[in-house]
Amino acid sequence: MPVEDNLKKVKDYLIKNFSDETVYNHINGESVSSVSGNTFVSFSPTDLNPLVKVSESGKQDVDRAVKASVDTFAEWRDLTGKDRRKILLDISAGIKTRAEEIALIESIDTGQAIRFMEKAALRGAENFIFFAEKAVEARDGASLLAPEQINITSRKPIGPVGVITPWNTPFMLSTWKIAPALAAGCTVVHKPAELSPITAKILLEIAEEAGLPPGVWNIINGYGETAGRYLTEHPDIKAISFVGESSTGKKIMKQGSDTLKRNHFELGGKNPVIVFEDADTENALKAVAFMIFSLNGERCTSSSRLLVQNSIKEEFIAKLKEIIAKIKVGHPLDEETVIGPLISPEHEKKVCSYFDIAKKEGAKIEVGGTKVLDQKLKSGCYVSPTLFTNASENMRISQEEIFGPVLTVIGFDTEDEAIRIANNIKYGLAGYVWTQNLSKALRVTEKMNAGMIWVNSENVRHLPTPFGGTKDSGIGRDGGDWSFDFYMETKNVCLPTIDKEIKGLTK
Repeated sequence: MPVEDNLKKVKDYLIKNFSDETVYNHINGESVSSVSGNTFVSFSPTDLNPLVKVSESGKQDVDRAVKASVDTFAEWRDLTGKDRRKILLDISAGIKTRAEEIALIESIDTGQAIRFMEKAALRGAENFIFFAEKAVEARDGASLLAPEQINITSRKPIGPVGVITPWNTPFMLSTWKIAPALAAGCTVVHKPAELSPITAKILLEIAEEAGLPPGVWNIINGYGETAGRYLTEHPDIKAISFVGESSTGKKIMKQGSDTLKRNHFELGGKNPVIVFEDADTENALKAVAFMIFSLNGERCTSSSRLLVQNSIKEEFIAKLKEIIAKIKVGHPLDEETVIGPLISPEHEKKVCSYFDIAKKEGAKIEVGGTKVLDQKLKSGCYVSPTLFTNASENMRISQEEIFGPVLTVIGFDTEDEAIRIANNIKYGLAGYVWTQNLSKALRVTEKMNAGMIWVNSENVRHLPTPFGGTKDSGIGRDGGDWSFDFYMETKNVCLPTIDKEIKGLTK
């Protein structure tokens, strides 16, 4: 569909959902302005024109949202898993019905290509389906036998929780965090990223139309240093689930320390993809390009460090350059576009700063390394797909998370060298290994310091598996029962299996 037609659809959807062009907070089932009445403007990165105004929350707004979540907690907690399952399945159905609308708005709000946002919207529906089915068993425990006793475990929801989501693929990541919280029986206060707040409101309205009781899920919009901080410090919020930068995660941990909050952090990454000389290079090339240049490179699991064995490095780089040359940078509502604009001028400036850093460090800009100045695109935050070669493992371009369509190539000779380079980083989120030798794959993945590793594959998620990282990449795991480990408390009850006299303090 032509960009103009998609733009008209976006405009129509925004008018339908936000008639006065304002994204309000959503508290206790109602759209409400902030107490102060203050708003800020959300811009589209495609051309930096305003999209909507957004309520700017302060402490009173956070207090109001938290109170709603506290007041509705017992009702939601005591609902049966079967009843919660039905509501979550109905939310999934609502997402599917409005998937086109969600994808188009998400694309214009974030700059992500529509081809990926269509899949992300449906992935959000899948998340609700998965955790709907898990809701029935969320509180199940285990029986543990011991001499003369039996122990019975059970789980219960921890209470009202805060969920803070990022600006990259915000709709899908909101579903990934909120669906298990609701399935567990928690109530939620959600603060979306200020740079991409629109689809969060649509998602909550879908949820309440599906029968979610008002107040179980509330939205406060605003800035991290104000609304976000008030949420993380609030004594009635029992846990914070956050996706974003590592530095922000550290601040949140400090802010919640006085109330001993439980934290789940999905943070940054500088993930290696290791390509050995015995790899299926054709598939490896496709996966390498996909995992750094899809979603504008603005994803925590992107493979932003390419470690390739020196015996095949030159040939691999040459073929990779051919792939990059065919990547279309363009308007995100163009269905042929792969790379759209970065999220904001500030982020564009950060990503582009690494082009000069690379030159100063002695690396070579093999491809790209420029802002896109095409007449139709220059008013937006467009950056060309970039390939750095002649890099060493300790350069800043090899160590720091750039979070854009930028790939750094590092050569290696031996298996041990590849493992050392892969681990020589403060992050430990994901890794990718390409080899046709099973024993080598097992040896290498065993020694890699990362929470998730894919062998001979791009990032393909299986929802029951654990998702999360080590070191500066985060704390905790999502997925399957691992999500419930965060959103629920485990209780143990010990029962004797024999009648036994208790001697107490007597000899």
